[in-house]
Amino acid sequence: MSKVCSITHTRPTKGSIIHRRGLAKKKGGIGQHVTKVVSRTFFPNLKTKRIWVAELKRFVRVKLTARALKTVAKNGAYSTLKGAGVI
Repeated sequence: MSKVCSITHTRPTKGSIIHRRGLAKKKGGIGQHVTKVVSRTFFPNLKTKRIWVAELKRFVRVKLTARALKTVAKNGAYSTLKGAGVI
C-alpha cells in the first residue's frame, strides 16, 4: 500500500541523521565532531479512516494524515474530499 495522503498528497521524504561524538563546548567538553551521516526516510502520520459523507449517504474509506483529518473536521467531509478529487 502506498504511503500517500488522499487530500494533501503528502508522501515519504528523504533526510539524514547526523551521528555526533564528544561533549559540547558549552557543556565543558572540547566540542562535538560529526562521525557519520546516515540517510533515512521521514514517513507521514497516516491514518486509514471511514468518513461518513452525508451528501452521499455512505461511508468513504480514505487514507489521511492527521493534518488532513483536521481539515476535514473544519471544512466538512464532502467539500474537502470533492476538492481533492477523491469523490
